[in-house]
Amino acid sequence: MSRLLEEGKVDAKLVDRIAKIIADFHEKAETNQQISRFGALAVIEANWKENFDQTSEFIGETISKKDYELISSKVGNFMKRNAAVFEKRVAAGRIKDCHGDIHSGNIFITNGIYIFDAIEFNDRFRYSDVAADVAFLAMDLDFREHADLSDVFIEKYLDYSGDRELTELLPFYKCYRAYVRGKVASFKLNDPNVCGEEKAAAKSEATAYFKLAAEYTKNL
Repeated sequence: MSRLLEEGKVDAKLVDRIAKIIADFHEKAETNQQISRFGALAVIEANWKENFDQTSEFIGETISKKDYELISSKVGNFMKRNAAVFEKRVAAGRIKDCHGDIHSGNIFITNGIYIFDAIEFNDRFRYSDVAADVAFLAMDLDFREHADLSDVFIEKYLDYSGDRELTELLPFYKCYRAYVRGKVASFKLNDPNVCGEEKAAAKSEATAYFKLAAEYTKNL
């Protein structure tokens, strides 16, 4: 799908179909008491703390000090103000065994639509609010300068799932997804197996993701 986006071959009708597939997947996805624990605010706070701890060394390289502090402050305040929202999501059974890595690079489009490469190696990255799955693809479409398709995807998902409360957390999880992508790209700068040209590309990519994460804080 990422290649088709570059070629301008993805339209609202195709995004509608993808939204339906994801909504149906989430409807059937497993949830139980163990899975629901991953929706607790303490777990989400720990995930963010890990992100900030792991990216502090990249301040001034892929993320500015201003954006690092802005995102940290905005995210922290959002979680404090919205503790009841996170609790409500857990109570509503919205924490499920999700895909964990839904972006255009993991969607194969041929005669049908195939979403592959779900995270299997870490329950913490897969057991989450369905909003985090939706936010990943929505963020990816924003990042690839297809905000119009991102909006279509969100609206159609809401129509199919009936999960309108998801919008309360969407900017938060879009920020989270962009930040994690920035972090992962930044890690390549310290990888001795990555060549100079790849590191330059990774630095540019990481910077763009962190800037997008900062942009999302306007809605937090």
